[in-house]
Amino acid sequence: MLSQEPERPASATFLSADLDGLGVTRDGDDGTLRVWSGEATSVELVLFDHRDLDWATHTLALEPVGGGVWSVTTPLLRPGARYAIRVDGPHRAGATFNPETLLLEPYSKGLVSGGHGDWRSVVVDGSFDWGDSRKPGVPLDRTVLYEGHVKGLSKRHPRVPPALHGTYAGLAHPAMIEHFLDLGITSVELLPVHAFVSEPRLLQYELANYWGYNTLNFFTPHAAYATEASRREGPDGVQREFKGMVKLLHEAGLEVILDVVYNHTSEAEIGMPRSSLRGIDNRAYYRQHDDGAYIDVTGCGNAVDTSTDAAARLVLDSLRYWANDLQIDGFRFDLAVTLGRDADHAFTSQHPLLRAITDDPALAGVKKIAEPWDVGMGGWQTGNFGDGWQEWNDRYRDRVRNFWLSDIDYARRASTAPVGVGGFATRLAGSSNTFSAERGPLASINFLTAHDGFTLRDLVSYDVKHNMGNGEQNRDGADTNRSFNHGAEGATDDPRILATRRKAMRNLLGTLLLSAGVPMLTAGDEFGRTQRGNNNAYCHDSPLTWLSWDHAPWQEELHAHVRRLLRLRRENPALRPSRFAHEHQTVPSASVIDWYDEHGQTMSGERWSNPAHRTLQYDAESTPETEAANRILLVVHGTERPIDVTLPVVDGIARYVSLWSSADEVPDEQERVYEPGAIVSLVGTSMHLFRAE
Repeated sequence: MLSQEPERPASATFLSADLDGLGVTRDGDDGTLRVWSGEATSVELVLFDHRDLDWATHTLALEPVGGGVWSVTTPLLRPGARYAIRVDGPHRAGATFNPETLLLEPYSKGLVSGGHGDWRSVVVDGSFDWGDSRKPGVPLDRTVLYEGHVKGLSKRHPRVPPALHGTYAGLAHPAMIEHFLDLGITSVELLPVHAFVSEPRLLQYELANYWGYNTLNFFTPHAAYATEASRREGPDGVQREFKGMVKLLHEAGLEVILDVVYNHTSEAEIGMPRSSLRGIDNRAYYRQHDDGAYIDVTGCGNAVDTSTDAAARLVLDSLRYWANDLQIDGFRFDLAVTLGRDADHAFTSQHPLLRAITDDPALAGVKKIAEPWDVGMGGWQTGNFGDGWQEWNDRYRDRVRNFWLSDIDYARRASTAPVGVGGFATRLAGSSNTFSAERGPLASINFLTAHDGFTLRDLVSYDVKHNMGNGEQNRDGADTNRSFNHGAEGATDDPRILATRRKAMRNLLGTLLLSAGVPMLTAGDEFGRTQRGNNNAYCHDSPLTWLSWDHAPWQEELHAHVRRLLRLRRENPALRPSRFAHEHQTVPSASVIDWYDEHGQTMSGERWSNPAHRTLQYDAESTPETEAANRILLVVHGTERPIDVTLPVVDGIARYVSLWSSADEVPDEQERVYEPGAIVSLVGTSMHLFRAE
C-alpha cells in the first residue's frame, strides 16, 4: 500500500562516488573494468577469441577497491574485445555464486551470442556523429504518443526496402517518417529495445517473446532489430544504426520514447540459468525472503530490488546512458511500482530511486511515464506517483470503454445504461479526481488500447478473448476487457453491425484525442488493425502482430478521422490545458469548463448520475498564456436513441462552427455555422465538436 510516512528528503546513498564508472571505461590504450558485488570473495575477467567465443585467451583477477567494487585495468579491454566475468562468494541462503559460471557484465554496451543461451559482453567504441541533430523537446501539452513495435511498424511497409523491413533503419525510413508526420503524432514510443531473450517455454512451442519484456541487459540495443549489414559489423554497427534512427527521427521533429523493463530480468525464477545479476550478487539484486525464495511482484519470476544501492544505481546509470549517449527523449517504465518498493517491499512515492529519476540533472527534460501498477500487494497506485511523473491512466481507459461499449451492451439487454455521464465527464476533463491540482491534467497519459490487450478494432468486435494460439488454453490475457462485439463475435458481413462498429471506433478515438491530458495512440488503431481477438499476442512474431499497410476504403476513412482529430487538437488549446481551472481565480493555461444538458441548460446534479440521461455539452474556454484565446463545445451523446440537442446560449458566444462529428463516415470538410440556441440532431452514440466564437 502507499506509505503513510511523512515526506522527507530522499536518501541517495546509491549516488556515492564509490559506484561511479562501473562497467568498462577507456583511457588511452587501456581499459578499466569495475564491477560491484557486495559479497564476492573473488572476481575474474575472462577474455575470448574474436571468432571462437568458447576459446578463453586471457584470465585476469579483479582487485577490491572499496565499497564492494572490484577493478582491473588492461590494454586487452580494447574496442571489439569479447569478455565475461566469473564471481565467487559465500554459500548461504540466497547466495548463488559459482566460480565456473561465465556472466555478462551488467554495464555491457554490446553483446554477442554464441548460441544456446551463451552470451559474451563486448567493448564498443561508441563514437557517432550527431551533427546538428537535437532533441525536439515537445511540450507535454502538445505531446501525442504513438506506441509501436520496432519490427512490427515497418516489417510489411511496401515503400520500405526489404533489407530495412522490421529494423531500426526501417523505422526511420522516409516512408515511415511521412506517416508519423502526416498522422500528427509527436513522439514514437517503442516497445522494449533493450537486449532481450525469449523464455524457454515459448521456444518449446516454437513461439517467441515478440514484445521484448524479458530483458537480458540494460545497456545494449537489441541486435535482432538491426539490419543484416549492421549485425555483420558487430555491436558497434548495431549501436550506430540505433543512433542513426534516433538522429533521423529527431531531424524530422519526432521524439523517441523507450518502454523500459527494469522491474525484472530474463534470469526469471531460482533454478533458471544464471546469466548476470544472479551470479554477481543475487541477494543484492533481487527481492527475496530470508531463506532465498524470491518475492515476485512482477509475475515474471523475479523482481529487481531497487531498495539496494547496486540495483538502484544500475537503473539510474542505464537511464543516463540512453538519455545522453543515445539521445532518447523519454521512458515509459514497465510495472513502475516495483521500482518504488522499499526494503519492506511497500510502495512509496518518495522512494530514493523515483526521486532521483525526476531530480537528476542528467535526466532533465526527459519524459518519465509510469505504468503505475505491478502484481504485488498494494500494487495498484494510479495517481500516487509524485511531481515530474506522468502515469498511464487505467481509470480513464476503463471509464471510456464502459461508456461507449459495455454500458451500451448493458442497455441493449436492460433498456437503460447502468450509470450516467458524470464519471465519463471527469475523465474527459483531465481526471481531476485522480491527479492533484499541483500535477494537473498532463500527469494523465490517456489511452484506450496498448500493446497489451485488444486492438481498437477488436475492442468493438469481440466480447471475449481468443488466445488459443498462445499455447496456454486461453488462460492468459485479461478476462475483463469492457469490450462489445455489437451483435456478432468477430468477423461478420452484416452491414448494420459493421457500421455501428465503425462509429464506435470513431467515438473512442474522438474521446481519446479530444480529452484533457496526454493521449497515447496504439500503432495501427488509426487503420482499425485486428489481431483476430487475441488480447495477449506477446508471443507472435508474425503477420498477426505486424502492421498491414494494405487497407480497405473504410480503414482509410478512419485514418482520415484520426488526422483530422489530431489537427483539431493542435489548433485548439482549450482541448489541451496544462493546469486545472480554479473556481475563484484565473489559472493560466487552464480551461474553464461549463457543462450543459441536451436542452442547453446547466447540468443539474441529478443529470450527472441519471443513466437515462447520458447527453452532455462540454464547453471549455482556454485561459491564454502563450497562445491565442480559444473556446470549444463538445457534444456527447451516450445512448443508442437519436436526440435533438439545443446549443447553449452563452454570453460572449455569437456562433458555433462545426469541426468534426463521429456520425460521419468521412470527415466533413465544411465548417457549418450554427447560432446559439440552434437545434442539432445527433444519431445514437455519437459526438460533435464545435469551435465557439
